Amino acid sequence: MRLLVTGGAGFIGSTIVEAALAQGHEVRVLDSLRSDVHGGEPAIPDGVEFVRGDVRDASLVADALAGIDVVCHQAAKVGLGVDFSDAPDYVSSNEFGTAVLLAAMAQAGIRRFVQASSMVVYGEGAYVGAKGLTRPAPRRVEDLDAGRFDPLDDDGGALEPALIGEDAPLDPRNVYAISKLSQEHLATSWARSTGGVAASLRYHNVYGPGMPQNTPYAGVASLFRSSLERGEAPRVFEDGRQRRDFVHSRDIAAANLAAIDWTADNEGARAFNVGSGVVHTIGEIAQQLSEHSGGPAPVVTGQYRLGDVRHITASSERLKTELGWAPQMTFEAGMREFATAPLRAAVT
Repeated sequence: MRLLVTGGAGFIGSTIVEAALAQGHEVRVLDSLRSDVHGGEPAIPDGVEFVRGDVRDASLVADALAGIDVVCHQAAKVGLGVDFSDAPDYVSSNEFGTAVLLAAMAQAGIRRFVQASSMVVYGEGAYVGAKGLTRPAPRRVEDLDAGRFDPLDDDGGALEPALIGEDAPLDPRNVYAISKLSQEHLATSWARSTGGVAASLRYHNVYGPGMPQNTPYAGVASLFRSSLERGEAPRVFEDGRQRRDFVHSRDIAAANLAAIDWTADNEGARAFNVGSGVVHTIGEIAQQLSEHSGGPAPVVTGQYRLGDVRHITASSERLKTELGWAPQMTFEAGMREFATAPLRAAVT
C-alpha cells in the first residue's frame, strides 16, 4: 500500500511512518517543517520519499498525491495557543489546509482518509450528578480565581467525572478545538460527496519519545519534561487533580494503522476515541516524570488558563471493538521511558 502521511516529520507523524514501514508499506511524507514545531532538520527514515511543503499549497498537494492509495493526515497547528491572535493560523493551517487536501483527493480519486482529531472537540468531559449524566457549562472566572476548579451542576451540586464516548454532544471551547471539529466536518462532507471513507481519531493526551520541547504549543507532558531538562520543577496548573487519559505515541501509531485498514472495508465517516482507558491526573504525570528523571518535585501553582477543561477522559471501546485495537504501553512503563527519552530540538 502507498501511504501519504502529512506532517510525517512531526512527533506523531514520524511514529506513524516508522510503524507503517515496519508493516511493509510504501510511505511518502509531506511536511512544511514549520519553525514553531521543528527545531532543526528532522531525520527522515531510509526508504521514505520526502516532500517539503505546506498542505495549503494546492499544486504541491496534487503532486504529493500521485500514486497514493491512502492519506493519513497529521499536519496541523496544535495546542491551546498563546492568545486569540493565533486564531488565523489555526483556521488556515487546520481548516483550510484540510479543505485543500480533501479537494485534491477528490480530484485524484483517492477514497481512503484517516486524520488526527482531538479530545478537545468535547469541551468538558462527561459527568454524573444528581440528575444523571450531564455536561456542565464552561467554568466561571470567579470560581477559578477563588480556586474552585471542579465544575458544578446547575444547582451547585457536585459532579463525578465519567468516561466520554464518541456519541456525546460536541462542545469545542477554544479556537484549536473549533478547528479540529471543522476538520471532522470537512471529512464527513468529503466522504458523502465522493463516496470516500474517513476515520477521525480523537487523540487524548499523547506523549512519547521525540516530543517537541520548549514550545508553548506542546502538550503538558512535553512542558513538564522540558522543565526537568532545564533543571527546573514542573509547574502544575490549578490543583493538579485534573483528570486526563495519557496514551503513548506508539499506541497512537497502531491506532492509525488499524484505522487505515478499516477504511478498506467500510463506508462513510466515523470518529474514534484513542486513549489508554486508564485515568490519571496532571499532578501524577508531573510526579512520575520528576521521580524517574531524578529532577525537582513539581510545584502546584493554582494558576489556570481560560479555555482549559477540568476533566476529560476517554472511552475507547469503539476503537477496540470495531478496529481490534488495544493499547500496549502501561502508564508506569511509559512514564519511566519518557522521563529520560530524547526530545526534539527546541524551537527558536
